[in-house]
Amino acid sequence: MARPYLGNAKSTIEIIQKYPFTFRKRFGQNFLIDSHVLDKIIESSGISKDDFVLEIGPGIGTMTQYLAEAAREVCAVEVDRDLVPILQETLSQWDNVTVLNQDILKTDLPALVQEFNHGMPIQVVANLPYYITTPIIMNLFESGIPLKSITVMVQKEVAMRMQEGPGSKEYGALSLAVQYYAQPQIMAIVPPNCFMPHPKVSSAVIRLDRYGTPPVQVKDEKFFFSLIRAAFNQRRKTLANALRNDPKLGLDKDKIESVLKECGLDPGVRGERLSLEQFAMLSEAFGQFR
Repeated sequence: MARPYLGNAKSTIEIIQKYPFTFRKRFGQNFLIDSHVLDKIIESSGISKDDFVLEIGPGIGTMTQYLAEAAREVCAVEVDRDLVPILQETLSQWDNVTVLNQDILKTDLPALVQEFNHGMPIQVVANLPYYITTPIIMNLFESGIPLKSITVMVQKEVAMRMQEGPGSKEYGALSLAVQYYAQPQIMAIVPPNCFMPHPKVSSAVIRLDRYGTPPVQVKDEKFFFSLIRAAFNQRRKTLANALRNDPKLGLDKDKIESVLKECGLDPGVRGERLSLEQFAMLSEAFGQFR
């Protein structure tokens, strides 16, 4: 195979100028132009020649080239049809890459994994559009596809939220959701000048290692996550008030106070103080009223 030749500003500009392409803000397009960062992403992902990799938002194919060198096979899903001709050129030297012009949030992920990897666990590696980072990651987890890990570039603040614990101002519903499914670890901080165009914020590479079994057991995952969202929708209110004010939960004051007491929690506690284990305990305790 050829060696990657993208990953710097000069090559990126040359490719873009050959085509009628303009950066689209609605797609959150910021292309990596630093080969050291690209090497770090590949290293952090731990992919090998045995792995099938799903890449989301390949852009002009910069990281795709690096992935094609490291993995057995790559499937790159790109929503912007104007980038498809560019990808056909930049990836022409690699025969282990398939490009799908699709919206990842509308893609049948189980079918994709079955077709390309016979239903076996995959790796996900991506430089994610910041505006839909959370929906993409949650869709990957909730789709039920077999995952080894997800290694993604995201906004630094979002990466911090994913790995924070109780009591931190960054801790919230995203922290709990990610930590229910995976073990998060920030691998690198990436400054704006590593992208074209430069984003306004710093970024981070984070790896999410999927648990074989979640660290807590709940009978009703849907209610469990509804409980978490309610607790953080009104973050500054006490947990009791936040839960009572959420019409979707349908919990009255007496039920809430009874369960908090049963779980040994202070009525004045805020949701940001509760651990994943405590939310699971609450979810199970509320089950008696449902």
